[in-house]
Amino acid sequence: MKDMELSSPEIQENLEAYLRLQTRAENVAINKMGRLSGGAIQENWALDVTLDGGAYTGRQQWVLRTDAASAVAVSLTRAQEFAVLKVAFEAGVTVPQPLWLCTDRDVIGRDFFVMKRVSGVAAGHRLVREDELVPNRAALGEELGANLAQVHTIAPPNSSLSFFAPPKNNHALDTIAEYREHLDEIDATYPALEWGLRWCELHAPGDAPARLVHRDYRTGNYMVADGRLTGILDWEFAGWGDPLEDIGWFMAKCWRFNANEREAGGVAAAEDFLRGYQRVSGRTFTRQELRYWQVMGHLRWAVIALQQAQRHLSGKQPSLELALTGRLVADLEYEIINLTTGERHE
Repeated sequence: MKDMELSSPEIQENLEAYLRLQTRAENVAINKMGRLSGGAIQENWALDVTLDGGAYTGRQQWVLRTDAASAVAVSLTRAQEFAVLKVAFEAGVTVPQPLWLCTDRDVIGRDFFVMKRVSGVAAGHRLVREDELVPNRAALGEELGANLAQVHTIAPPNSSLSFFAPPKNNHALDTIAEYREHLDEIDATYPALEWGLRWCELHAPGDAPARLVHRDYRTGNYMVADGRLTGILDWEFAGWGDPLEDIGWFMAKCWRFNANEREAGGVAAAEDFLRGYQRVSGRTFTRQELRYWQVMGHLRWAVIALQQAQRHLSGKQPSLELALTGRLVADLEYEIINLTTGERHE
């Protein structure tokens, strides 16, 4: 099928037929369908549906997730992300419940899956500033830490995740090599990033048991309702790795939305988040370990920002958003220098 706007009458008719088959309902009506905000790499569409008969009879609120026009090669496919979401859900991680995967492109022109819609707010700039959304920041921080530890209980081998690349021999060193390769593909020099990579190389930790890592566990990628966590979103970068990578990414300054006084994602104190993580995992960490993976987090975001900017500058995908993402690199370089020299230039 030729790709078209998902809210078109033809697509809605196809979706209703697909959902009727999956739910065994006598009748399915999509009352409302609208694209949700966010999602530069994937599209999320809210579906308000009424069903007659079957296991889901009545009114339902679901989300359809599919590729956006700007999908990138490093992202999992929708079938793979659906498999990860199922594994996480079955392991007790707080995620939207996955319902159905569709790889028949005659339905909407692309692969997609449907999951239950969770309530709440994901916008990072609001969660870090509006206390009415998070009245008990310590409780939310602990909940986020405990939930991440639950993600990290999932270990290889796992037959449902056989599409993952095998765990790396040394996750830190192999990741540094990957970032260097990406930087070499960009026709410019970034001494501060090279400095950070060399620092990480010299201070690299030893091997760590591989676990499922989300790789984008941060404020902006989870939903909060009534001050409680309702769902972790956006699993398209998941894979096997060192659990500390997720912790460093969550606590990196670049994901605090300027609420830098709260180290845990701008929403809570570090001790609250780490207390929740330790309660489930039994693990504790030194400040040096955390700092190392915070540096790695800033390096990763800097490389991604440069890649995003290149998509605009090359003319392949003209986009003001992509162009502005490239402007973040200077701030990321500044924080890398701060973290690796032991000085704080606030």
